Amino acid sequence: MDVMGDKATLFETGRFVQPSGDEEEGEIVAEQAAEELRQRLAAEAGDIEAMSVLGAMLLRRGDLDGAEPHLRAATAAGDRAAANNLGVLLHQRGYADEAAGWWRIAAVAGSSAAAHALGRHHRERGDEPAAEYWLRQSAEQGHVLGAYALADLLEHRGDPDAERWMRAAAERGHREAAYRLARALDLRAGPESAGDNGVSPAAEAEQWYRQAAARGHRRAALHLGAILEKRGELKEAGRWYLTSAKDGEPRAACALGFLLRDAGDSESAAVWWLRAAQDGDGNAANALGALHAERGETQTAERWYRAAMDAGDVNGAYNLALLCAEQGRTAQAEQWYRRAAYAGHREAANALAVLLLQGGDEAGAEPWFSKAAEAGSVDAAFNLGILYAKRGEDALALRWYERAAAAGHTEAALQVGMARLHDGDEQEAERHLRCAAGGGSAEAAYRLAAVLDARRPPASAHELGEALHEKTECEEWYERAASLGHRRAQVRVGMLAAARGDVVEAARWYRAAAEAGSRNGAFNLGLLLAREGSEPEAAVWWTRAADAGHGRAALRLALVYARRGELAEGQRWADRAVSLGPAEVAERAARLRDALRQELSA
Repeated sequence: MDVMGDKATLFETGRFVQPSGDEEEGEIVAEQAAEELRQRLAAEAGDIEAMSVLGAMLLRRGDLDGAEPHLRAATAAGDRAAANNLGVLLHQRGYADEAAGWWRIAAVAGSSAAAHALGRHHRERGDEPAAEYWLRQSAEQGHVLGAYALADLLEHRGDPDAERWMRAAAERGHREAAYRLARALDLRAGPESAGDNGVSPAAEAEQWYRQAAARGHRRAALHLGAILEKRGELKEAGRWYLTSAKDGEPRAACALGFLLRDAGDSESAAVWWLRAAQDGDGNAANALGALHAERGETQTAERWYRAAMDAGDVNGAYNLALLCAEQGRTAQAEQWYRRAAYAGHREAANALAVLLLQGGDEAGAEPWFSKAAEAGSVDAAFNLGILYAKRGEDALALRWYERAAAAGHTEAALQVGMARLHDGDEQEAERHLRCAAGGGSAEAAYRLAAVLDARRPPASAHELGEALHEKTECEEWYERAASLGHRRAQVRVGMLAAARGDVVEAARWYRAAAEAGSRNGAFNLGLLLAREGSEPEAAVWWTRAADAGHGRAALRLALVYARRGELAEGQRWADRAVSLGPAEVAERAARLRDALRQELSA
């Protein structure tokens, strides 16, 4: 009977089960006592197997003094299981070399458990060739712990054969092997990859995570929960996170907290974050800090951010800096930004650079922008572009704008598009403007519309009764920009609507632009109202446009007041139109002014 397992862990015979109640426990103890008595009587009668079993029972109970004579007697009679367990006993007493001698005897006699123990013994002493030899002997005999230990040794050496033995151990129920096999498959899984059996490494990894988690492996349950969460199976993910968290895995408790928060249960989330944070999880401490900050409990938030820092989470320093910055504690914010930035936090480096730049320290800001941008901060790359553009270093600015644009930064894409337009590269300009416009930039949408508008053939004159034409792409982009509040786009949309004969739509967009401060919008709205017979209201909008520097609006006002007979007021607006221009308007306004002057002096 081969009973050896791990060196310090005795065999599982199936004789001993966990009691489910006091009564059942009493029955089991009685059965064990009866079994021990039977084995003791048989051993005293000279039964070698009974000596071996009795020694193992006493060894399991921790009675080393009682077990040793029985195990030695059975070993002397050639019982390999007794030799194996005698090695365990001696190892527990601290006689490792003597234990190895008995394990060798048992292993040579064919004990896979002893071969495993002997392999572990040699590995602990740094004799890897001997360790591999005995662990391979154990593994090839089907010993699950031997297979796992061999896989661990081979993996440490980078031997590709490690996975085969890890798989063998996992298939025989070793939960740590199942977990490590899953991790290996997970790390090499690609979106399109498939294994030899047609199953993708990711799918196979999930199967092994599931097996290990079902056997109580808390980290496997954590990874399984993460896979399920990513796939959108939140209910099952939550169950595995809960299982792992209850087994003491702080990362699972933290993840469960985020699931609960996203489901709207902040109170329960805080309970799990607190549990995780108290177990040293910096991410959970940060989450608690953010939760208290949202509630306005800044002192408590600061305490948790500091706890995150103490747990080695650099986000704690960054979040603490943000908190200080919001409170106007600039010096402290800079201190914490620096701490996080020196630890490699790229967004902290960018925020530190912005803070220094706001304080007028451009020389100090630049290297932090560079460090953050090189580390992958998109905002820092854009800010670096702004910094170089401000100095007139357009080539360097464009390089950083392009880098930020390639990472999806909307305003950077706009800057690249404008630069390409300036260089005459309309195709590249259009590509970047489309990216920026798609990202929600009103200016990009307007400029893209203008590029497309310039390519359009002249529109035919709109005739009465003619069906309205379908909107072109450029009109759609003008409207997108207008709906985002772009004043020039609003004026342009109004002009297009007016060209189609849609006076109501034209007036709506002109009014929106005028109310937002567009002098062209105010002037065009005035024209529209005047054509509709509302000259007094038109004059109101022309006044607003003229006050904002619109020469044509000033000329229109001069004409209105001249027709009303208010010559002095007409002359005043004509003077204003002359000063505002453009040349054609100034010329007409000068003639009108002179005529009004003559009328006034007559």
